[in-house]
Amino acid sequence: MKNTFKHLRLLQIDKGLSPFLAASEVPRPRRGWLRAVREAIGVSAAEIARKLGTSRQLPLQFEKWEAEDRITLKSLRKMADALDCDLVYAIVPRAGSIQRLVEERARAEASSRITGVEHSMALEDQAAGGLDLAVETETRRLTGKRAAR
Repeated sequence: MKNTFKHLRLLQIDKGLSPFLAASEVPRPRRGWLRAVREAIGVSAAEIARKLGTSRQLPLQFEKWEAEDRITLKSLRKMADALDCDLVYAIVPRAGSIQRLVEERARAEASSRITGVEHSMALEDQAAGGLDLAVETETRRLTGKRAAR
């Protein structure tokens, strides 16, 4: 039962992340999204500052921090709100899906384990061969074990 729940949760996360896959390929503007959106809709930093109830410098500082990857989510959310936008973010696996990420990590671990064992056995002139099959078998075992956690 536990394996089934973990597998269903993995599928649920994959489904929830799927809309973000295409978005993750869109490069951030050099000066950041905050500035790009503000300029695109024709809003001044002073107008954003009035909405935030702060000085004109703070929205510009937020834009700078975003471009430098130093802004907080709280500040991004405030600025997005002031721009009449929503902040949407996700952690998107480079492998394309959580399932694929789990499999790739298990395959790498299995390959490392099997290669190490095979090397030791070769030194003792007992190499078994069939590395690909052994790696795939170990990968399936590790993937099933991770789903059980």
